[in-house]
Amino acid sequence: MARDYYGILGVSKDASEAEIKKAYRKLARKYHPDVNPSDEAASKFSEATDAHDVLMDPKKRKIVDMGGDPMEQGGGAGGGGGFGGAGGFGDIFEAFFGGGAGGGSRGPRSRVQPGNDALLRTSITLNQAYTGMKKQVTVDTAVLCDRCTGSGSADGEKPVTCEVCNGAGEIQEMQRSFLGNVMTTRACHNCQGFGEVIKDPCNHCGGDGRVKKRRDLTINVPKGIDDGMRIRMAGQGEVGHGGGPAGDLYVEVRVKKHDIFTRDADTLHLSITVPMVDAALGTTCNVEGLDGEEIEFEIAAGTQPGGQIVKEGKGMPRVRTDGQGKMIAHVDVAVPTDLDKKTRQLLEEVRDKREESSRVNSEADGHSDGLFSRLRGRFGF
Repeated sequence: MARDYYGILGVSKDASEAEIKKAYRKLARKYHPDVNPSDEAASKFSEATDAHDVLMDPKKRKIVDMGGDPMEQGGGAGGGGGFGGAGGFGDIFEAFFGGGAGGGSRGPRSRVQPGNDALLRTSITLNQAYTGMKKQVTVDTAVLCDRCTGSGSADGEKPVTCEVCNGAGEIQEMQRSFLGNVMTTRACHNCQGFGEVIKDPCNHCGGDGRVKKRRDLTINVPKGIDDGMRIRMAGQGEVGHGGGPAGDLYVEVRVKKHDIFTRDADTLHLSITVPMVDAALGTTCNVEGLDGEEIEFEIAAGTQPGGQIVKEGKGMPRVRTDGQGKMIAHVDVAVPTDLDKKTRQLLEEVRDKREESSRVNSEADGHSDGLFSRLRGRFGF
């Protein structure tokens, strides 16, 4: 039997959160063990705390308003693990001696239960992640049966007490074993543990109060969303058994790889190949950004292979804070390999004029930033 949580706190069914808190504080001051150490007061304090926790939770309160009890087993309140959890010492004790470790019954399950969360995956481009967008997704979930509005009854009548278990939701059987007569308890086969039976089930949902349906939803994809992030849509998940409150829908976003840009958090990386002469003399290179804007990179005269050009504020937008990251262009200098005779002569003239030749770098020459110096710094030799 579902408990009257409103009656426990002494508030009406349309009480606000502030009224619920006020009523609970009043009872807590009266029955708190530090103030009133009696067993009766401890019981009333625990009862008031349960009522407060249930009515302050929108999902659990909806179950109460629909005639269910979220604190009953299967009603969304139980926690796992330990001797008191499912499959623990209490169940073993009950299997051999009946009635559970405390001598009491688990009682019927609430017919009205909260629904499960649902997960959906969708893919977008890096351009769409940069600008943000509205995207339509299709989801298959359980929704409220529109014929019985979640009651599960074809004629709208309330369920009746199960005649097999008399509303207990479970039945006990005596069996002989090597230990002697053993009392076992199991869910009632006639009511599936609910303690009540729907005489004329809805022919659309079969008495479940919900049906599977395909729906189209529009999600708001924020600017800067990263691969693997999830968007939560409250109340768009599975509707619970008996028309219980729906869970949430989580949309996991996968961001496709881009042909030009590589993303690292809010930083965008790209590679620019510059001819050897342009790297020596200097030039500019235009790149189309993720929003279609032309971004100009100035290649300074004398740019070396592996050089970097940083553009602040041109990276990915930040999801949780204002601003944008940076864009880094990594310069690769292309050295020609198929020189014609005239080009070769020109380059030879440049070499002769500069009077430069190849050499081996050393620390004494001041070339401590050379390749081998970087290797020594990284690997410690």
